[in-house]
Amino acid sequence: MADLEYFKEWMLGNAQLWIVIKYVIILVSVLLAIQLLRRYLKRKISNSVIRYKTQKGIEVLGYLLLVVLTITYFSGAIKDFTIIVGLFTAGIAFTLQELILSIAGSIYIFLVQVYKPGDRIEINGIKGDVIDVDSIYTTMMEIGEWVSSDNYSGRIVKLSNAFVFKGPIYNYSQDFPFIWDELNVPIRYGSDMDLAKSIVVKIATETLSDYVVNSKTEWESVVSKYYIEDAQLDPTLAISLTDNWIQFNLRYIVDFKKRRITKHLLYDKIRTAIENSEGKITLASSTLEIIKIPNLKVDLNDDKTR
Repeated sequence: MADLEYFKEWMLGNAQLWIVIKYVIILVSVLLAIQLLRRYLKRKISNSVIRYKTQKGIEVLGYLLLVVLTITYFSGAIKDFTIIVGLFTAGIAFTLQELILSIAGSIYIFLVQVYKPGDRIEINGIKGDVIDVDSIYTTMMEIGEWVSSDNYSGRIVKLSNAFVFKGPIYNYSQDFPFIWDELNVPIRYGSDMDLAKSIVVKIATETLSDYVVNSKTEWESVVSKYYIEDAQLDPTLAISLTDNWIQFNLRYIVDFKKRRITKHLLYDKIRTAIENSEGKITLASSTLEIIKIPNLKVDLNDDKTR
């Protein structure tokens, strides 16, 4: 009993410590409730999109609730609350400035819609598909690096949300989910140029027709939303003369996730059409042509006498 009375007296004499202990209990209870609710919704909601958005909504509401509880709790229990909050905020801002900037970045990403899960972006020199955005990190499935073209490397990258304030963000899919790409076809001098041009343009038009139709609707929205000039969405062919061949440069619009397979289809169809042209068109390659071999005179008798 004596120990219990001593503990009560100690707690009464350390009222501020007891206030902090109760706040920690409330904080842990709210965080635990958030996690339990997220796990419950994860089991009950089958649709992945709705499940993801619901979990993020619970997380944001939980943090807002903690802020409200903190202000309400301390404002009624501690004197000179504004001074304490000011000192506390200054200390937190100094020691956790990167964390605070990350949280501010997550709010900025959410409000401005810089990017969202499913978008393909490049930020801080890292390119990939966004698979998650939480209050501190953006998680991406990396593409490129040692893997050619736009294939996944297999690495999952976590990037601080603070980077949205530190450099440019390239979004491949927001507003306009198409990109321009190009390929080059070397045609040998002496080939039927008119036939070659018609083959390349015809193949491009047929292969890319769906992308062109869909992109025109999306591009109209982009032009109406931003101060930007109208652009050529149909495939275009430009020809240039080089020392070794006539170069055909085909520029076209394509879905940002189908760039590699589309280029493969175009190259394969163009190659097949040229092979079936009965020699009228020939693909060029880098070659070395020897015009004349100089005459060499060797006197074997002179060598023997020596």
